[in-house]
Amino acid sequence: MRDVAVIGVGLSEWGELWKRSLREIFVDAASAAIADAGVDRIDSMYVGCMSGGLFVGQEHLASLLSDYLGVASIPACRVESACASGGVAFRQGYIEVASGMNDVVLVGGVEKMTDVGGDGATYALATAADQEYEVYHGVTFPGLYAMMANEHMSRFGTTREQLAHVAVKNHRHGAMNPKAQYPFEVTVEGVLKSVLVADPLRILDCSPITDGAAAAVLCPLDMAKKLSKKPIVRVVGSGHSTDSIALHDREDLTELAATKRAAEKAYKMAEVGPAEISFAEVHDCFTIAEICVIEALGLVERGKGGTAAESGLTALGGRIPVNTSGGLKSKGHPVGCTGIAQIVELTEQLRGESGKRQVKGAKRGLAQNMGGTGGSTTVHILEVE
Repeated sequence: MRDVAVIGVGLSEWGELWKRSLREIFVDAASAAIADAGVDRIDSMYVGCMSGGLFVGQEHLASLLSDYLGVASIPACRVESACASGGVAFRQGYIEVASGMNDVVLVGGVEKMTDVGGDGATYALATAADQEYEVYHGVTFPGLYAMMANEHMSRFGTTREQLAHVAVKNHRHGAMNPKAQYPFEVTVEGVLKSVLVADPLRILDCSPITDGAAAAVLCPLDMAKKLSKKPIVRVVGSGHSTDSIALHDREDLTELAATKRAAEKAYKMAEVGPAEISFAEVHDCFTIAEICVIEALGLVERGKGGTAAESGLTALGGRIPVNTSGGLKSKGHPVGCTGIAQIVELTEQLRGESGKRQVKGAKRGLAQNMGGTGGSTTVHILEVE
């Protein structure tokens, strides 16, 4: 297997993009990544997208997006794994370069979620849950994550205020990110007084509906050293795991077993442990998700995730900054795109390009992307040469 580097990254505008199409925002991000990489060709392409068919009535994205990017002759593939679609697309692109099958691979993610109403978006997102045993009975993702939150609070003493601190931290980071959908700060009081969605989760505990795209260009490390004038960012760890899709089939509602297993694989491959991670981008679709994820990753002790944001441990300047981009909560969550956007943030941080939200001395970053309530998870570790 060859060593693999990320040599180019790009993001489209994020938010409610009423006047832009799915193909346009994808081309924006992909073109930016290709320009950043400084390459004159793409050998292959993978695109993460959870549900183009339900959100915009468009399937067959491999043909559509390669055509509009101007690379219609290359092999291209749409990848779906619910909200982990971007992370799995990145892993597939990484494997292709590492194997020697192709040298220059574009990995992208895109979702256009606001072309349908609230009911349509809820229906599309619910396809990532168990249709027969969860959705049929009226359970939505806020309800499922609320169950996880209530169990975590009961077992570990996690407080409603600690959940709010996750949102406060991520919005503080997002306020420094010009690409964030909601680049403003919030307060603990504001979170606690926001509209109740599924007890104990309130609207400011939940990630938004977002249109957006992200892309990265991968190539062999040796090629990157010849091509790139920027610091070289290498992929040193990749892990992927799945779990039962239905929350009720799991032994422990508070443990994300797929995340734990994917992290173990990534740490082993990178030959590092949690203590050697400089910062992390994790899947905070709800505030409780970040708490459970950082525990599963081993970044904090089991049951201690609730105190991490409250104490400043996971804030910029803390021991292990988490979601320096603003995370899904503030930056936004175009579901099939999120995993690639995390790679963009890692790459820019490791290059020292993140401005006011730069992690000082960043050497190694981790990205964790998951689908549903954790039914599928990828973990990637990147480090600067």
